[in-house]
Amino acid sequence: MLGGGEKQVMTDTGIKKRIFLVDDHPLVREWLAHLINQQADLTVCGEAESAPGALTSIASAQPDLSIVDITLKNSSGIELIKNLKELHPDLPVLVLSMHDESLYAERALRAGARGYVNKGETAQKVVEAIRRILEGKLYISEKTVELMAARSISGKGPANQSPVLLLSDRELEVFERLGQGIGTRQIAVEFGVSVKTIQAYCARIKEKLNLTSATGLLREAIRWNESKNAN
Repeated sequence: MLGGGEKQVMTDTGIKKRIFLVDDHPLVREWLAHLINQQADLTVCGEAESAPGALTSIASAQPDLSIVDITLKNSSGIELIKNLKELHPDLPVLVLSMHDESLYAERALRAGARGYVNKGETAQKVVEAIRRILEGKLYISEKTVELMAARSISGKGPANQSPVLLLSDRELEVFERLGQGIGTRQIAVEFGVSVKTIQAYCARIKEKLNLTSATGLLREAIRWNESKNAN
């Protein structure tokens, strides 16, 4: 892991902007670090694989921007973004994730992120997003802009949108994990809450998705997870 608290790096054009990486895959962090450190105006100042690790290291590293994935080791990227917004309100966050942009980009922006890039995009797009956000601007795709505009105008969004969009951030995280075959007890341990709390989330998910049983919830979660991963 790269250490924090390093001195500012000077270049011929001035001070390099410091980037902190939060991703649970070492290879992704390694690729990102290599990409960023190749840029004349950017440098990686630290990295973490989980939300707790990120919160501790970012406090000392004092980066100019943090890149965060949605899914982290035993933690949530969305919750981390909310915590960073509260603890470091001037720190811009760019989400770089493999998750469906139509489902997660708006959630990430509402949580406090300044941009969203899918991991399927080119390295050039990632660097472009970093620089745009460092300039104080947003970086989101035309697809996300159109979805957000549609929801703003109609109050609903596309008529054929998935009812999964009705779930809250935490409900969606529980639904996703159920679809991955993770039991309620394990989910409770991961989130640091009681099993009853997870069961309450499941009850609300069933109500929003018009499901009548735990078996139906599990079946729908698995079906949705498989269809999402197939896209």
